Amino acid sequence: MEPVIPLRVCRLRPEADNDVPLPEAMSAQAAGLDVRAAVTEPITLHPGDRLAVPTGLSMAVPPGTEIQVRPRSGLALRHGVTIINAPGTIDSDYRGEVKVLLANLGSEPFVIERGMRIAQLVVARVAQVSVEQVEILDATERGEGGFGSTGSGTEARLQPQ
Repeated sequence: MEPVIPLRVCRLRPEADNDVPLPEAMSAQAAGLDVRAAVTEPITLHPGDRLAVPTGLSMAVPPGTEIQVRPRSGLALRHGVTIINAPGTIDSDYRGEVKVLLANLGSEPFVIERGMRIAQLVVARVAQVSVEQVEILDATERGEGGFGSTGSGTEARLQPQ
């Protein structure tokens, strides 16, 4: 088992947001930490709308990792509420407030209330890379096939030119 990765979290408005729980895993084997809305009053997200919902938190994401901000499946299934840039990324050098970019793809208005679980945060390791320009890339069996080209074999395959 890999060691636990520490995540330092800072309340930006501790006197105002102390009632909003910190991100937490909702089960022993949960991959993500649920994060909650730190709105001051209920906000209605109408169908087709999108909004940056404050969490009242900033985080020190460990170097070599990112936090992926992912939708909550229950909100997506029941209400059509998702994260418009899913998964969003919180880089290890960002120290501003974490906000969740929610979008209502459903057919009914959705009310965001204080303390509501609005997203899940997954800490993931990332590799640092250096970009190298080359004249030609190595060949692979897949080649330029994209957009369903690795599916069941019934999709049209792109032919080399």
